[in-house]
Amino acid sequence: MKIAGIKYCRVPVLAIAQARGAYLEALVPRFKIGGIKLQIPENALNDNIRAALNSGAYEYKEFFALQKNLRETDRVLELGGGAGYLGVFAAQTVGPENVAIVEASPIMARTIEKNLQINECDTARVLQGAVVGQAFKDETITFEVSPGFWASSIAGEKQKNKRSKLVEVPALKFSDLQEAFDPTVVVMDIEGAELDIIEDPWRDNVRLVIMETHPDFYGIPKLSHVMRTMFDAGFHYMPWGSRGNVIVFERETT
Repeated sequence: MKIAGIKYCRVPVLAIAQARGAYLEALVPRFKIGGIKLQIPENALNDNIRAALNSGAYEYKEFFALQKNLRETDRVLELGGGAGYLGVFAAQTVGPENVAIVEASPIMARTIEKNLQINECDTARVLQGAVVGQAFKDETITFEVSPGFWASSIAGEKQKNKRSKLVEVPALKFSDLQEAFDPTVVVMDIEGAELDIIEDPWRDNVRLVIMETHPDFYGIPKLSHVMRTMFDAGFHYMPWGSRGNVIVFERETT
């Protein structure tokens, strides 16, 4: 209905959509750790994650390990990219063209892309999918997306959280990722899936592995198996950078 005396104009639909998008983006929580800017959707946060981000304690052990051991000539493959914090730091150190990040959660893969962009590292590669070992045969795998993003993982027999969502994601074989990106450094935080992928052969160029282990999930005997498997692959324990459940493995490469 038109009212007499009032002039009407058509507002382009595109302009409305752009304004709405800008408004919604402005609502996304923002954080800054050591110069690295992060935007993380509200529905991927919980109180613990928010506190870690605000205090600067978020992924501090992994960051310390990278800071101690990363070289400017490295190529980095990160498995389990989270919010992209470590990926941005790696890209700033070795150049974004030498970084590839794998993240299974669809919402967090998009978040990583955004955080690379706002930190001017958007030429780094982001792949959405869950990392699996050579023995896995299917093309997809069920992934549990938790309300707090850092607890998301490949789905087990029982759902960890009633508020989690189960989604099918691409299954990306570790051997294929190594072949595609030929990394010298592998960083992994994949919530227990390390048990499967460490059984795969390591390419000769991989000199350093920074691994968040999960003995609270799979127990000390399996942690011992992780250590033995890495030692058998020619890696040794590197004390400089290892802290708590984050372990740095290093080996000589040709």
